[in-house]
Amino acid sequence: MDMPRFPGLTSKCVRIATLGLCLPGALALCAALAVPAAAQGRLDAKYEASLAGLPIGKGAWIVDVADDQYSAAVTGATTGLMKSIGGGNGTGTAQGRITAGQFAPLSYVSTVNYGKKAEVIRITLGGGNVKNSVIEPQPPETPGRIPVTDAHRRNVFDPMTGALLNVAGTGDPVGPEACRKTLPVFDGRMRYDLRLEFKRMETVKAAKGYRGPVVVCSVYFTPIAGYVPDRIAIKYVAAQRNMEIWYAPIAGTRVLAPFRITIPTPLGTGMIEATEFISAQKTAKTNSTN
Repeated sequence: MDMPRFPGLTSKCVRIATLGLCLPGALALCAALAVPAAAQGRLDAKYEASLAGLPIGKGAWIVDVADDQYSAAVTGATTGLMKSIGGGNGTGTAQGRITAGQFAPLSYVSTVNYGKKAEVIRITLGGGNVKNSVIEPQPPETPGRIPVTDAHRRNVFDPMTGALLNVAGTGDPVGPEACRKTLPVFDGRMRYDLRLEFKRMETVKAAKGYRGPVVVCSVYFTPIAGYVPDRIAIKYVAAQRNMEIWYAPIAGTRVLAPFRITIPTPLGTGMIEATEFISAQKTAKTNSTN
């Protein structure tokens, strides 16, 4: 990318637009998934990303939950001033099975294009463990980076699967219990924990689609491996106590998806918010005879 297009900031903002849910500080937001075997639903959502009130990206996200499998796909691109100083776009996909009432991710692929550069991250998983992960092109070695070991790749979730949150039980899933968990994440580079805590209830109204209550979770980021401890961005995000995710329900399931995400940054508040949040319960296929 030619100067002076701020490639580092641009690439992070592409990830915002593609709902890798990263803002400056390399934070990815995710959660464990577990749904009843009979749950079936689909979400079609569109999001806008902003920084200090200025638009920087747009994205679209489709989530499909069936009896024994699930998939998610996202596309996005920078907009506004960010597009003019270094435009970019990206896609992401994740697939997996539903086993013993839980989502078991199998694959995750993220592609980010910014300027003349492109990066692809591929992760394959099984049984909650990472079987293989590749970054193309392979990044150079970074002095001081805490290495990611095999132990760090066990019992983790990929970022796309982790952007959804399941609520166990039979009551209303949009409530305080949704937020009470700590989540292990591996995004291809970093291994980190996200601790969620209940903060409050809110009511939202999308321009198209969902209108109703959401549960607001506080988010606390703890880096584990794959990062450089002296990096200012990592220290900044780890110290934040005002990050939030607003979760709304996907009809027909006990799965919640982010409606809004807010993260303080040195440049102002970063936000991803749904402009459309359309979900519907799917009818299970059955065999019948006359």
